[in-house]
Amino acid sequence: MYSTKLLQFIQQTIPIKLEIAIQIAEQFTERNLKKGELFLEEGKIRNDYLFLESGFMRSFLYDTEGEEVTLNFHNQNNVVFEVASFFQRQPSQENIQALVDCKAWVITFDKLNGLFHTVPEFRELGRALLVKGFVAFKLRTLGLINKNAVQRHEILIQNNPEIFQYAPLKYIASYLGITDSSLSRIRANFNKK
Repeated sequence: MYSTKLLQFIQQTIPIKLEIAIQIAEQFTERNLKKGELFLEEGKIRNDYLFLESGFMRSFLYDTEGEEVTLNFHNQNNVVFEVASFFQRQPSQENIQALVDCKAWVITFDKLNGLFHTVPEFRELGRALLVKGFVAFKLRTLGLINKNAVQRHEILIQNNPEIFQYAPLKYIASYLGITDSSLSRIRANFNKK
């Protein structure tokens, strides 16, 4: 048994024969997470790489004053993992939490490495996903430096329009690097347009 959404995701990410995409998808097992459940906890090593079929998640950590800082949001039809924890087997510095009930498919570190060594197309899939993730991270980092709060808000809505359905405003404000009240003002002005 495998996820048809995962199969479609693989085929949309790289050119690949159907039978090889199925071979990859069959290595994943279903995993459901309840709202509020942590997929990854700070200080732990995660042995699973996750494809989010449905739901919404966030990555966050605690700053030096113990306040939560949202690092990223993860919507359906995307992979969710923390690079250092999964690939380098290091205790994570961040948490990954389900914001709603989620249906996911996971593959273990050992199975993933087995695919890397035996299925060349899987190596290409992994490369494509890492490049996509690195580019997104780079653009977000640059945006925190060269974009104002209004511009960051507009980019977030363009790239992740369903975010306001699933994430509390305090998480979104934290992600944008602004206060809750600043986000409320930006939202009010945006909705007047």
